[in-house]
Amino acid sequence: MAIGSGLGAQLGIAAETTYGTFAAPSRFLEFTKESLVLKKTTAQSAGIAAGRLLALDKRRVVTRREASGSIDMEIVNKGMGLLIQALMGTTVTPVQQGAGPAYLQTHALADTAGKSLTIQKGIPLTTGVVTKKNVLGCKITSAEFSCEVGGLLTGAFEFDGRDVEESSALAAASYPALTPFHFQQMGIKTGAFGTETARTGIRKVSCKIERPQEVERFYAGAAGLKAEPISNDQVKISGTLESDYVDTTLDDLHTTDGSTSLVWEFVGPLIAATFYETFRITLPAIRLDEGPPVVDGFGVVKPSFNYVGLYDGTNQPKIEIISTDVTL
Repeated sequence: MAIGSGLGAQLGIAAETTYGTFAAPSRFLEFTKESLVLKKTTAQSAGIAAGRLLALDKRRVVTRREASGSIDMEIVNKGMGLLIQALMGTTVTPVQQGAGPAYLQTHALADTAGKSLTIQKGIPLTTGVVTKKNVLGCKITSAEFSCEVGGLLTGAFEFDGRDVEESSALAAASYPALTPFHFQQMGIKTGAFGTETARTGIRKVSCKIERPQEVERFYAGAAGLKAEPISNDQVKISGTLESDYVDTTLDDLHTTDGSTSLVWEFVGPLIAATFYETFRITLPAIRLDEGPPVVDGFGVVKPSFNYVGLYDGTNQPKIEIISTDVTL
């Protein structure tokens, strides 16, 4: 029996072969909170009948079903591949580095057609019995990563789902030994793509990747369930760079509206040879919209620059992971 509170909860995920068709969980996420729920649209008959004062219970119908919600979590050294693949769109097979146990995943930006997940929630009753809700057809509509002084690297993922069912079996959760990426491992580089150099003075970084999609694809003959969402706008990438005013590099880019490549990376312990646990976001072109330095007191000047990610015409944004994961 599980603990009869959130302490006994679990989240499992799996890539779906067919959109909205249950796939048994193959990875289990350690999460801090989630809000995935069924959303149903109902209609109530309002026909007039002599003397009837209240609408008939049997004349209420469910006209469509869908799901939505979010998962907040710490970004850890293993098991991130399925989520990042669903966010970025590229079909990824980890590539062995050297002859040892290190494997590189390169998730370049691409369309997310066919990239849906089954997310299984295990929710404990107070008795310790774990109920299950299988959220089908989960497409990531946005993800935001953030890390600040003294903190962990966190991720907040937003989902659109096709349906929720409760019949498929609850999988037995299992967790490998995991460690979170954190501020001590964090580095920031800017400059020409491929030759970026380290920046100092950075205190906090965030990066949000939005995947706009048409999520209202409800058609006759589909039992009130939607077809797979389709990308219906350009990808939006934005974020912040909070810093002390140690040099004018970012300030100058803001003033001139200059472009720079941004590499935000976390490098953890050695896996083997020269390969380290790594989580890296590369944006080949960003522009700074806001954040010129201002003096608002006696303390150190702390500009906070807002940026947007753009296409440099050649290189796509990407998220790279080096871990011991042989598969996603």
